[in-house]
Amino acid sequence: MKKHNVFYMMLFPCLVFFFIFSYWPMGGLILAFKEYGFNTGVFGGDWVGLKYFEQFFSDSRSWLYVKNTLIVSFLKLFVYLPFPILLALMLNEVKSNKLRGAFQSITYLPYFISWVVVVGLMNRMLAPGTGMINQAVASFGADGSTFYMMEEGLFYPLVFISYLWKSIGWDSIIYFAAIVAIVPTLYEAAAIDGAGKLRQIWHVTLPGISATIIILFILSLGSILSSGFDQIFLMQNPGNADVSETIDTYIVNTGLQGGQFGYATAIGLMQGVIGLIFTIIVNKITSKKFGTSLW
Repeated sequence: MKKHNVFYMMLFPCLVFFFIFSYWPMGGLILAFKEYGFNTGVFGGDWVGLKYFEQFFSDSRSWLYVKNTLIVSFLKLFVYLPFPILLALMLNEVKSNKLRGAFQSITYLPYFISWVVVVGLMNRMLAPGTGMINQAVASFGADGSTFYMMEEGLFYPLVFISYLWKSIGWDSIIYFAAIVAIVPTLYEAAAIDGAGKLRQIWHVTLPGISATIIILFILSLGSILSSGFDQIFLMQNPGNADVSETIDTYIVNTGLQGGQFGYATAIGLMQGVIGLIFTIIVNKITSKKFGTSLW
């Protein structure tokens, strides 16, 4: 630590951040097993055991929230996975540094736009009558009064498309860095053996970044029961309520708005525990099958 003190100084703010916002709040998880009262505080209430967990699983609508969450998670974890990899592969084929830098900047920028702004743009573009999409539809003589944001059938596609647009550039950074780190002589050897670009990608590039793909996938499994609160909450409306109410939004609605702090804490704890279990299982599988794991 003394020899590499500069690096530890750079790491220190990160450790402080996680201690304050991730580890310190874990003390509040005790609310999942206690009755919260404004006069007793977090630690002074009576023990209720597994009451809140039983309450959640006995509620018939809870399974709807779980199903909605799993659908959104599936889109973000599995369907989305190849897209940043494909973008990184395409960026790697751009030989001009200036042109590649321009493409990277264009794809990175949406990541820094808040979901409030993104969903606001979507509401404007998809608004009935005045929205760009409806105006284009009306110009062809069709009905231009559809409120796409309130259509149940369009909710999941809109969630995926907006998430893809916002995140693909940022998530491609790590894959691109892994591609750049591949030894160039491997491509030369493949070319000598008669491999074209596609075969070089398949036999050299993808195996070269497979460890990075596996590690990032394992890390993402920790949020298997988390759909991403900001995006879903902002896209919710009465028209898509049956498909947009996920565990994340349900926690906020029951906890902060409904004042059921213990019940909301129990649901949040369940999310974390299930995510941890998935991470441990998949980590063990990838360790045995591919020789790559988090630990």
